[in-house]
Amino acid sequence: MENQELIPHLFRTEYRKITAVLSKTFGLEHIEIAQDIASDTFLQASEMWGIKGVPDNPVAWLYTVARNKTLDYLRRDKLFKEKVTGQVVRSSPPGEEIDIDLSARNITDSQLQMMFAICHPSLPVESQIGLALNVLCGFGISEIASAFLTSKETINKRLYRAREKLRTEEVKMEFPAESDIESRLEAVLKTLYLLFNEGFYSAGKDITLRKDVCIEAMWLTKMLTENAGTDSPPVNALLALMCFHASRFEARTNPQGETVLYQDQDESLWDATLICRGENYLNRASVGQQLSRYHLEAAIGYWHTIKADTPEKWEHILQYYNQLLILEYSPIAALNRTYALAKARSKREAICEAEKLNLAGNHLYHSLLGELYLGIDDRKALECFNASLGLAKSRADKQLLMEKMRRIAEA
Repeated sequence: MENQELIPHLFRTEYRKITAVLSKTFGLEHIEIAQDIASDTFLQASEMWGIKGVPDNPVAWLYTVARNKTLDYLRRDKLFKEKVTGQVVRSSPPGEEIDIDLSARNITDSQLQMMFAICHPSLPVESQIGLALNVLCGFGISEIASAFLTSKETINKRLYRAREKLRTEEVKMEFPAESDIESRLEAVLKTLYLLFNEGFYSAGKDITLRKDVCIEAMWLTKMLTENAGTDSPPVNALLALMCFHASRFEARTNPQGETVLYQDQDESLWDATLICRGENYLNRASVGQQLSRYHLEAAIGYWHTIKADTPEKWEHILQYYNQLLILEYSPIAALNRTYALAKARSKREAICEAEKLNLAGNHLYHSLLGELYLGIDDRKALECFNASLGLAKSRADKQLLMEKMRRIAEA
């Protein structure tokens, strides 16, 4: 891998590890300093590797530099001398030099504990996602602002308030008590679910699919499946759902970056390995009696990996949507259900159900109605696509809608 590709790759995989370990070492209240040290480490790598070349073991080099930079901070910085160094010394074995534990076990534990800290119930969901993108995924303020369709100033303020909240609440980087693990894990899963969706259904103006965000969400969820205390059926169900969706990454856009609808996707581009992994995690999720929204959405995702366009397939999907809406209603799930209803039963029945939702401010609502009206009332379909075009934010969505409108006009 070339240097210009290697450093961004390592930043995605190692930045969070260094930040998590140092935050655990210093205390979560000093998370900004941990992030600064991690960032400085990669800045030095960029400068040194460009001159001297990539070292034989790049990851070990990063950890050594991060460790040395940390020890320098502990020795010279006044704040650390007064408030942090003493704490680190007290936690070190008597007579031993201060060291930073960058063992594989501590790296994994620190990241899991950081997940629980970031997803603390005292923080708003949008702050949890913002911190996850910043701390666990290494995304910069500009990238996060783009993801949330807001300004860098807004994101800076949001992250500052979130960190201050963690300080005032004295949130620690630790595993929750056994009695609290289920409720706390629920918050973590919700954040990871939303994080994955932010990548898969990005509302950004110029991009509809952020694979890197999705991959990070999958990696973090996989960590939960590898820990005995968090390897629960809902966790496995969520990872199964992610695998099924991710399996269609390459088929969702064409070489021009335009969106390809599900029914038009090239099945040969679907990732069979990810589908197989999804089935494995879904089987693991089937243990016990617990049924979560992730189980039902994973089941829907599984049926979407079967390309055959049969009434039986869509009836299965429809019934899973029915159960999902009973378990946890959401307007978007109800909207998606109407597409399955059209495929399993009829378009007219689906139109009736869709119009009851009246999601006038959602471009997907008008787009779906346009699809349902095609062949029944093309003039109405054109109106719906035009309404969707006025609400769509991404370039790819707009291109797709304009192409549909062009085809109707030429028919």
